[in-house]
Amino acid sequence: MEIVAAYAAGAAAPSALGDHSPAPSNGPVVDEVETAFQREAYKIVRDLPALETYIARAMAAGAVGIDTEADGINAVGASIVGIALSLGANDAIYIPLGHASADTRAGELFAAEQPPAEAAPDAGPQIPLNAALPALKPLLEAQGVLKIGMNIKWDVALFAQHGIALGPIDDPMLISYALYGGLDAHDKTSLVEKHLGHGLTPLADVVGKGKAQIGFELAAPERAAAYSAEQADAGLRLWRKLKPALAQEKLRTVYETLERPMPAVLAAMEREGIRIDPLMLSQLSGDFAQRMAQYESEAYGLAGREFNIGSPKQLGEILFDELKLQGGSKTKTGAWSTDASILETLAEEHNLPAKVLEWRQLSKLRSTYTEALGQAINPKTGRVHTSYALASTTTGRLSSNDPNLQNIPIRTEEGRRIREAFIAEKGNLLVSADYSQIELRLLAHVADIPQLKQAFADGVDIHARTASEMFGVPVEGMPKEIRNNAKAINFGIIYGISAFGLARNLGIEREEAGAYIKKYFERFPGIRDYMEATKTFARANGYVKTIFGRRIWVKGVQSKNAQERQFGERQAINAPLQGAAADIIRRAMVRMAEALPASGLSARMLLQVHDELVFEAPAAEAEALCALARRVMEAAPLPAASLSVPLTVEAKAGATWGAAH
Repeated sequence: MEIVAAYAAGAAAPSALGDHSPAPSNGPVVDEVETAFQREAYKIVRDLPALETYIARAMAAGAVGIDTEADGINAVGASIVGIALSLGANDAIYIPLGHASADTRAGELFAAEQPPAEAAPDAGPQIPLNAALPALKPLLEAQGVLKIGMNIKWDVALFAQHGIALGPIDDPMLISYALYGGLDAHDKTSLVEKHLGHGLTPLADVVGKGKAQIGFELAAPERAAAYSAEQADAGLRLWRKLKPALAQEKLRTVYETLERPMPAVLAAMEREGIRIDPLMLSQLSGDFAQRMAQYESEAYGLAGREFNIGSPKQLGEILFDELKLQGGSKTKTGAWSTDASILETLAEEHNLPAKVLEWRQLSKLRSTYTEALGQAINPKTGRVHTSYALASTTTGRLSSNDPNLQNIPIRTEEGRRIREAFIAEKGNLLVSADYSQIELRLLAHVADIPQLKQAFADGVDIHARTASEMFGVPVEGMPKEIRNNAKAINFGIIYGISAFGLARNLGIEREEAGAYIKKYFERFPGIRDYMEATKTFARANGYVKTIFGRRIWVKGVQSKNAQERQFGERQAINAPLQGAAADIIRRAMVRMAEALPASGLSARMLLQVHDELVFEAPAAEAEALCALARRVMEAAPLPAASLSVPLTVEAKAGATWGAAH
């Protein structure tokens, strides 16, 4: 606890060597960590004998920092430009492998108009890639040598394209995430500044920025070396600084089981990608555009004049200055706020806000998916390859970027139509395996609610059972609106919903919503006990824990400001549930990555979207894959955590993601 408290106050964790390798022979570890960075000490290795000498040293050291540079920002299809290795403070090398020739660089730099200063006229001698990689492969795959890198998923993906299985690996960014998830950022620049007191060389210093930016392959090797070797050096130092805290804070198992295996699993999924039908996307985009035009026309009629429907300023003026609707609030700039929550409230008394919300939803879907996904198709593979970030959310959930595939609406017709554009290759099927109501199941377990646990054990409709328990209405013949009310309360309680929020969701008076919540807690007192105990723990410690031991730090929960503290408390209530769900899906991904080849199936895991995994398999394997996914995913918590409620996975195959979902 002392380490974490010091971190929260701005101090760094104690300096020591991790437990995977012996200390290098060139000085005490603590001196290496604290030694000032000297970029001029980094060496460029341009011939095979010099590289082999450094490889031999790395083999003896047992741990090596690594950083890999490429000619693109997406690892899929990118070519390696250079590799940096580090064995200690300022003891790092850069191996240029794919820097452009003088003629190519001159032409490209001239086209860039404003190239980075001091761009070298010639790349100089370089080891051919097809000679360097065979020499490096024994080191990169050696089980007795730990490879350490910041955002090492990138390096894993690049080497995999050349048949090299990088490992074993450690990533100080993920170590930081296991220790301090929810506190500050876990990107390499922030971590190096915080723990090492050093500012990393910006990438812009090497490749420029804006219109003047060039590809890394066009950069001068000398500038590339200062940047890349520093990354490898800093990663190794950061690892030595942070790794011991895992054992001291009893979080080593969390890191080893939930974080460390993930880079290899995700890199393989990103490499697979998924096929998309561009014609269907184009048709959807046209349909959305027509409907948006109709919504605009209807909005003009409701407003009494034409206006820019995409302008919050113009919309605010119409809603509050011209139509005189109540409930508005202004931003710091003095303009009326027109965010979704305000429009949803206003929609109860006027049709214009409702129409604008419909327009906004289609506009976002069109710009984010139907227009952008076609452009995201990789020309080399014909598939879309998203990138997963491991350390970007508070609770342990993965985030999907470039493109983001996790925000496609699940329950809307538009979202289903977009999923229809995700297709299997000819002769194959997509399989969706989705955890059913996992956070409610976790709530029943951690809050120890007998009625909910029994309902899940019996496999009955949990929302109908909740309604029956609360309102004394038989499950048979239950009116739909009563079940829907119970459903809204079930999910709302997980997120610490207020009477005001529930009233807005159900379209009822605040007093009635408050009575619903009161009755809910009376019927399920264990939930209230769980919530109060969780808030008390969070206020005392600053974090909450999942059933797997993951710590989720909650900002604001210890604040003296009542509003900040209450917001933090709502986060604290949900975080152990959402975090445990994230932990379970991570464990499932690791297990499925092992189970697929062991089962003899040729299926591949493609996507992870919240509580769902998407696979692709030959049609003849689909049924066996569904059975395997259900078996492996439902047992994912074991042996780390034994749940008192069963997990249920719904698995289905189809020619499209929509059909399989």
